[in-house]
Amino acid sequence: MLNVGLRVLVAIALFVGIVFGCAGRWDLPFAWAYLAVLLCVLVTTLIVADRDLLQERMKPGPGGSDRKLRFVAAGLFLGHLVVAALDAGRFHWSGSVPVGLQFAGLAGLAMSMALSVWALHVNRFFSPVVRIQSERGHCVITDGPYRWIRHPGYAAALMSSLCSGPTLGSWWSILVLAPMFVLTIRRTVIEDRYLRERLEGYVDYAQRVRYRLAPGVW
Repeated sequence: MLNVGLRVLVAIALFVGIVFGCAGRWDLPFAWAYLAVLLCVLVTTLIVADRDLLQERMKPGPGGSDRKLRFVAAGLFLGHLVVAALDAGRFHWSGSVPVGLQFAGLAGLAMSMALSVWALHVNRFFSPVVRIQSERGHCVITDGPYRWIRHPGYAAALMSSLCSGPTLGSWWSILVLAPMFVLTIRRTVIEDRYLRERLEGYVDYAQRVRYRLAPGVW
């Protein structure tokens, strides 16, 4: 638990250092609001997530596939913050993003992060890698958002990627996260196929819950 808490502090310090350091100013109200949402999400995750799951997310067990995506995603997100901060704080490449759109982005960001925390809360097998956690009694999860879509965590990631840049006042930073859209769709396909082949009961679950990321769409 101590290691998890330290990682939360590191994450907050990185956000503050990158965003306000690259922006060269402190008077960015939506950056502070973004930080407040992020802090609430991280603290809530510590409270509601399964202890074994937190350990799995910090240090995934052996086996599985697509293990490097989490590092790529982290790098893209940090790069996105750098571009957003330079844009909004120093160079204003995006011009003036309307305040109404920043509020909408912040609301979307909060909802997407809440969806992710909900998924973490009900799914104690929410690993950052694609693997069957047989040592933890891996089984199909059908509660919470999994009643409507099979991969709510990835749906939340896509929504966050769309909302993060406008919240910070930068359109250009969305381009940095553009690869994440492709990578997230790819991961969804890989994981869905992997679970169909290896997790007992998943095929029946997939027949009941038809959509992967968006009800009525896909």
